[in-house]
Amino acid sequence: MNARQYNTERLATILIAPVVSEKSTFIADKHEQVVFRVAPDATKPEIKAAVEAMFSTKDKKIEVTSVQVANVHGKKKRYGAHAGRRRNWKKAYVCLKPGQEINFGQEA
Repeated sequence: MNARQYNTERLATILIAPVVSEKSTFIADKHEQVVFRVAPDATKPEIKAAVEAMFSTKDKKIEVTSVQVANVHGKKKRYGAHAGRRRNWKKAYVCLKPGQEINFGQEA
């Protein structure tokens, strides 16, 4: 799967945001994986192509070995008598090639 196969405008909309939490930081350190919030209709090959296209530079090429996807159900919330729920969303665990990492804390 190559980023050239996909529309670059579509790839730009696939990754919504990195998930920064205690669990995602632990996974990044131990398993060389990065967690992203992705578009609900995104597929695994599209996620792989989007990560490789967005984070690769001339000096450093990011290679994705695998992608696991989880659908997260929105929580039920109440505010007084009004009941509602948050939106469902999709989370992607992106496994990088050994020795590679993506840092979100640094400036580009």
